Amino acid sequence: MKAIYTYARHEDEAELCALELDSLFGCEAAIGPGIVSVQANEDLPSVNRSPFFKRRIRILEEAENLTELTERLALLEPVSGSFKVLYTEGDEHHDYEERRKLERTVGSVMKGQAEMRRPDRQFGLIRYKGGWLFGPSEDAESIWLKHQSKPQNYSTALPTRAARAIVNIAAGEAKPASLRLIDPCCGMGTVLIEAMSMGIAIDGIDRNPLAVRGARLNLAHFGYPDKVMLGDMRNAAKQYDAAIVDMPYNLCSVLPEEESLDMLRAVRRMAGRAVIVTTEDIPERFIKADFRVRNQARLSKGSFTRYVSVVE
Repeated sequence: MKAIYTYARHEDEAELCALELDSLFGCEAAIGPGIVSVQANEDLPSVNRSPFFKRRIRILEEAENLTELTERLALLEPVSGSFKVLYTEGDEHHDYEERRKLERTVGSVMKGQAEMRRPDRQFGLIRYKGGWLFGPSEDAESIWLKHQSKPQNYSTALPTRAARAIVNIAAGEAKPASLRLIDPCCGMGTVLIEAMSMGIAIDGIDRNPLAVRGARLNLAHFGYPDKVMLGDMRNAAKQYDAAIVDMPYNLCSVLPEEESLDMLRAVRRMAGRAVIVTTEDIPERFIKADFRVRNQARLSKGSFTRYVSVVE
């Protein structure tokens, strides 16, 4: 099954987005500016998986030119229910009038009931690498946006969009239902909420009673189960597929090196793979904790930078 995903990100999210896309698709995809083309034999990632995804088109027909495409579409069985054809920007630009004309041209040869406002089905048309691609399309619902309005929050918490991308980086290409993750510094539960919304099992730990109470309130607010424990991550005994750790910090002090090293060693015991978020680059500490850095991205906002490190 071939599919096209379109995505959008801000310039300061470029490295994080690239790392997430690589984690989701690996070498199976051709990743270009704003477009991912993937040939997969198994289930494709949901269009709601990444916070950067905008649309997914499952390719039904391909043609070198529009005439050939419309000839093929005219031979298809009638569409069940009403439908509309929606132009999607590929690697060639078309202005507004051209887009509408392309939609009308393609839609007019399809058998079925065209409906522009509330169709039962949506089809995507995209120009990509010199050809025309067409197939059923879905738009992202941007579920993560709803999670920005939490009852409780930290001013220094991970942005919701970044948290969702980081969960995907930790999960990689594995199916969500097969994973078990841990956030051992879960704070107000931002990472937990994003993981649960994607069907990923995750536990949370925090030693701050106020954070645990806030996380439980936030989880309940969105209808997710209480999977938060009060305690010190260094005493955790369970094993997980991967850990996600936003290392504690505040604006007035830095976590002492020995304490952060103890935390990293605890993470190493509970998971063989982890995504560690820090406010400084700490390669030496990763080595001391018996981790090797596989990949890294920087996430910046103004003069403030987070380092997102994938370690194993």
